Amino acid sequence: MSAVHAPVRTRTDAGALSLAVLRIATGLLFLWAFVDKAFGLGYATQAKNAWFSGGSPTKGFLSRVNVGPFESIFHDIAGTWWADGLFMIGLLAIGVALVLGIGLRISAVAGSLMMLLMWAAEWPPAQHNSAGEATMSTNPLIDYHIVYALVLIALAATASGAVWGLARWWAELPFVKANTWLR
Repeated sequence: MSAVHAPVRTRTDAGALSLAVLRIATGLLFLWAFVDKAFGLGYATQAKNAWFSGGSPTKGFLSRVNVGPFESIFHDIAGTWWADGLFMIGLLAIGVALVLGIGLRISAVAGSLMMLLMWAAEWPPAQHNSAGEATMSTNPLIDYHIVYALVLIALAATASGAVWGLARWWAELPFVKANTWLR
């Protein structure tokens, strides 16, 4: 009699599981940012500055931008209702989509755009800010915003929502079938 062996995990299986973990962890990163800014849990946002307490999630960061060619533009939009709304809706929607493994294409586009704007606000190419002080930039091109954008793109490109996610169910919805960009 031959022994029956359990199937051995393949590199593909390990890769798919790794991407699922990366997808969920990245989604939780976006969701945490939303929750802390919405409720002011005292990490990046104090309770008195919480969005649900009338605070602005964009005012503090954007009004302190002091470097780069878009400095005045970021100052102009800091604290506006539409910038606050888009930022918070983006954090929530991207986080939920990543955790659930649905809408990864649109999440990759929206999240990459958000990361690119945040990269531009910090403007890593500059060695000095508008006051002439050192920016403490450690890399003029690649910083964590670019890495997050690349992660979002990789997660969408590899269909990472199929493992521990609802991607297969999502893809079968008639509206998604008719609009494949929503996958």
